[in-house]
Amino acid sequence: MKNFRKNRKALSPVVASIILIAVTVAVSIAVAAWMGALSIGFMDTEQMQITQCQFTDSGTTITLSVRNTGTTDIVINSATVNGVDAPVTGAPYTVDKNTDDTIVLTAAWSPGSSYSIRLLSAKGNYFPYNAVSP
Repeated sequence: MKNFRKNRKALSPVVASIILIAVTVAVSIAVAAWMGALSIGFMDTEQMQITQCQFTDSGTTITLSVRNTGTTDIVINSATVNGVDAPVTGAPYTVDKNTDDTIVLTAAWSPGSSYSIRLLSAKGNYFPYNAVSP
């Protein structure tokens, strides 16, 4: 029994190496899962183009043709025309991802004037467009 205590050694180098590799792999898997969960939230992007603008209804309505090219649906909460709030018909208005749609604004306009139109999404992104009325 005395010889057993004297000959007792620490872990062999092979066993220690295997334990270190196992711990490293476990930690790297945990970090990869955590980073993957973080990046999923950043992958949803809002990208929309205003492709056309029509001034209609004798100076009271602006109709915008839009294309959502992003990876998520875009909810339009409000709009401005030359810095003045312009109500969006059906607000909050949702433009589905990868689709073309039409957004109608109620705003006064006069022929031959230049207008700066900005749509505001629920996530706080602005989509600008400049147009000249006919």
